[in-house]
Amino acid sequence: MSARFFTSRWAERPDHVTELAGGLPRGFRASGVACGIKGGGERDLGLLVCDGPEAVSSVRFTRSGVLAAPVLVTRDRCDVHHLRAVVANSGNANAVTGTEGLESAVATQLAASRLTGIDARGIGLGSTGVIGVQLPVDQIVDGLGGAHGKLRDDGDGDFAEAIRTTDKTAKRASLTVALPAGEVRLSAQAKGAGMISPNHATMLCFVQTDALLDEETADLLLGVTVRRSFDRISVDGQLSTNDTVILMASGESGVRIEPESDDELRLGEALDALLRQLALMIVHDGEGARRVGRVVVQGEDGEQVERAARAVANSPLVKAALHGGDPNWGRVAQAIGGALIDSAPLLFDIAIEGVQVCSAGAALRFDSRALAQAVQRDEVEYLVALTGEGAETEVFFSDLSHEYVTINSEYTT
Repeated sequence: MSARFFTSRWAERPDHVTELAGGLPRGFRASGVACGIKGGGERDLGLLVCDGPEAVSSVRFTRSGVLAAPVLVTRDRCDVHHLRAVVANSGNANAVTGTEGLESAVATQLAASRLTGIDARGIGLGSTGVIGVQLPVDQIVDGLGGAHGKLRDDGDGDFAEAIRTTDKTAKRASLTVALPAGEVRLSAQAKGAGMISPNHATMLCFVQTDALLDEETADLLLGVTVRRSFDRISVDGQLSTNDTVILMASGESGVRIEPESDDELRLGEALDALLRQLALMIVHDGEGARRVGRVVVQGEDGEQVERAARAVANSPLVKAALHGGDPNWGRVAQAIGGALIDSAPLLFDIAIEGVQVCSAGAALRFDSRALAQAVQRDEVEYLVALTGEGAETEVFFSDLSHEYVTINSEYTT
C-alpha cells in the first residue's frame, strides 16, 4: 500500500495523523485465504484476531428489516463490547437463508473458537455476496484452519482482499496518531461498491486500535464517526442486509484514552477522517462510477433538509447528469420538489461548485462555461439552501453509469 490514503478534499488528514504503508496495531493479527466460495483461487475468507486479553469493542449494524444470519448471530449471541476475533467471508451473504443459515453462522463461530481459544461470544461474523444462497459452511470451516496458520501482524492486506466482492481495489489504511498521552496506531479494512445507502451503507468495515479504551468511549467514538461517514453515503439507494462496522481496541499501547479528554478528541478526529475517507472510497468505487457528488442542504426544518439531501443523492436523473458531466441543475431542483411535496411555492437556492444557478426558486444568469468545466471534476459539490437556518446535512453519492446496469444485471450469472 504505497499510494496516499487521504485523497478526497472532503476527508482531510489531521496534522497529528501519519500514514503508514500497512500493518496492524499492536495486539492484532490477520489473514486472508481462498476457501473456494468464489473459485479461481481468489481470497474469500478473512480472520482477524485480537491478542489483547482486555479487548474492548463496539459494533454498528444495518437497520434493514431483513437481517443476514451473521448480523443476527453477532448481535444476539456475542458480547459486542468484548469481541476478540472476526471471521468474514465474501462471495456469499448468508442472508435470507433461514434456520440453516443461522446454524451455518454459529458453526463458523464455533470453529473459529476452537482454533483461536477465544470464547464464541467474543467472535464476530461478517458476510458479503449473493443473497438467498446457503453458506458453504464446510468450506469455511476447512478454510479457517489455513487462515489461522497464516495470521500475521501485517496480514491486513490479505484480510482486506478476502472481503472484496465487486470492489475494484481493496480498501484499507494504517495510521499512527500522536496524542498528548502518547502515540497509538489505528487501522481499518472495508469493502463496498454496490447496494449502498445511508442507514447505513452496504459494506463491511473492521477498525483496530491499540489505544486503551473503555466501553463507553469506544461506543461514543464509533457512533459519532459512523454517522459522519458510512451513514452519509449512497451509490444506489439500496439498503443492505449485511452492513457491519466493528471497532476493536487491544489496549496494547498502554495509552489510556480518558473520557472528555484531549486524547479522546484527537483520536476521534483521526477515526473520523479515516472512516470518511473509507466511505468516500466506497462511493468512488461505486459499480461503474466515474464521479462522486456531495450534496449539502441547509434550512430550518431538519426533516425537510434530510429528505431533500437524500432525494438529490438518490435521483437517477441527478446521478446520470453527474456521470456525463452535464451541468443540468434542473435535475437537482426536480429532486428537491419531489422530496418536499405540497410545499409550493418552495423557495430555495442552488449552487454547484460555487456557481449559483438558482435563487429563491428562480433561475439566475451565471457563467455557463465555468459551470460546465466545474462538473467535469472527479468530485462535484452541490449546495442547496432552503428557507431559514439551523439545520444542515450532507450526503456523498456516486453517479449512475452504463457499467452499473451491466454489473447488476449479470450479478448471479
